[in-house]
Amino acid sequence: MNIIRNSGNKIVLAVEQLFNKIFGNQLNPFYHLGSLTFYFFWIVLVSGIYVFIAFETNLAGAYNSVEYMTNEQWWLAGIMRSLHRYASDAAIITIFLHMVREFCRDHYRGVRWFSWFTGVPTLWMVVMLGISGYWLVWDMLAQYIAITTAELIDWIPMVPGSMVFNFLEGNVSDRFFTLMAFLHLLGLPVALVFLLWTHVSRISQIDFYPPRLLAWGSLIALILLSLIKPAVSHGPAQLDHSPTVLHLDWFYLNIYPLVDILGAGWAWGIASGVTLFLLAMPWLPPRGEKPRAEVNLEHCSGCGQCAQDCPYGAITMQRRTDGRKFEFESSMEDSLCTSCGICTGSCASANPFRMAKEVLKAGIEMPWYGAEDLRRITQEKLSALTTQPRVIVYGCENSLDFSVLDGLGCAVQVVPCSGMLPPSLLDFALKRGADGVVVTGCREGDCFHRFGNRWTIARLDGTREPHLFARTDQRKIVRFWGGRSESQEMQALVRSFRDGIKKEGLPHA
Repeated sequence: MNIIRNSGNKIVLAVEQLFNKIFGNQLNPFYHLGSLTFYFFWIVLVSGIYVFIAFETNLAGAYNSVEYMTNEQWWLAGIMRSLHRYASDAAIITIFLHMVREFCRDHYRGVRWFSWFTGVPTLWMVVMLGISGYWLVWDMLAQYIAITTAELIDWIPMVPGSMVFNFLEGNVSDRFFTLMAFLHLLGLPVALVFLLWTHVSRISQIDFYPPRLLAWGSLIALILLSLIKPAVSHGPAQLDHSPTVLHLDWFYLNIYPLVDILGAGWAWGIASGVTLFLLAMPWLPPRGEKPRAEVNLEHCSGCGQCAQDCPYGAITMQRRTDGRKFEFESSMEDSLCTSCGICTGSCASANPFRMAKEVLKAGIEMPWYGAEDLRRITQEKLSALTTQPRVIVYGCENSLDFSVLDGLGCAVQVVPCSGMLPPSLLDFALKRGADGVVVTGCREGDCFHRFGNRWTIARLDGTREPHLFARTDQRKIVRFWGGRSESQEMQALVRSFRDGIKKEGLPHA
């Protein structure tokens, strides 16, 4: 599994790098697959409501009303029908890409298992919703879907009677369409909303909407597709005839050919096997977890910045329990913590200039890599440098290949996430002899821990607490955000930065 995941990650990073060149980091659709899916659901909802206004939920009028919308009022209702169809397909595409990307980026194991595990039934609910929509058209394709679905249900041993008999000529009634309309418009959507809420319940600060330009571009593309290739129906359903030529929507109806070729039992077996495998993936094998963050109340002022910055809502603020003068204190939920260390970078107590009786402690930190470790390792790295100028590189362990910096005469300190770095640590490094500091991490907009590079950028820009000291010479601090495939570019930047320091002769801080 590791070989497949690592190979897939290289492909994902290469594709995303190409899209970054085309769209830029902020508009790269691969960085907004989740929000694009929600956006497509909104398009499906709005277009579906419009289509339903003109739809007749009865046996005689269902097909004719859809044909009227498609052909007679093609300029609005027809476009809405096509938009409904293509936005539904787009949602399946973004869900699939989202799952592939989360797997390749190793975002599905450990603490993150819950989102993956709840995402699998969410995908099935989306598929069921799409299938029920095809039934309502009541054309030859709907007839085929209805009968084949009945065969699948009849195969289940505990289902009494035979559902297939309901689709013999003369047995289908208007109540069938009333039931299907209820399922498609209310029953399944309500279940989907509940599953989506469950899916994201452990994630904080969710971007439910993609960037405006990306949203408008997606909508325009769907409208153009609707005009160029409108969604059309097959011929009307005829229960005394078997469909001969069908144009399947493979995004939603891919299981039906399996029923024809292998039978209902094999189709159920394959679908169940794939589902169970997907559900079990977070433990094949399980991700090795590091110890969770710990709160040190004697150093916690209850400012709440760590709770604001935590990407997974693992930190909450509660009333003080130790009798100190501060009103609040931080509280950890271990089951939500990914051990990213972003909370340490948020904590004012992680300031390395702070005097400590024994060791430096932050109000919240990783027990295996705390504020004292950040300060100590920085001093050790700088002390070991013998070449001039002295440059230290702080890098995220999930981003670049820092072995390419071997031989460049710089120190490298790897951290779990760039968001773990208190801005004061950079000033500390400059005060302790560094001539320059390089801060690196995942591609901008694509942090392994969601917000690490975003918060780091904001802190260095002075728009988020904690920020750099006003006295800090920011000419001595450069940033580089990239994936493993951009390691050579980082190497060139570090080499250029060192050469620039030599040329300009920047004074020590």
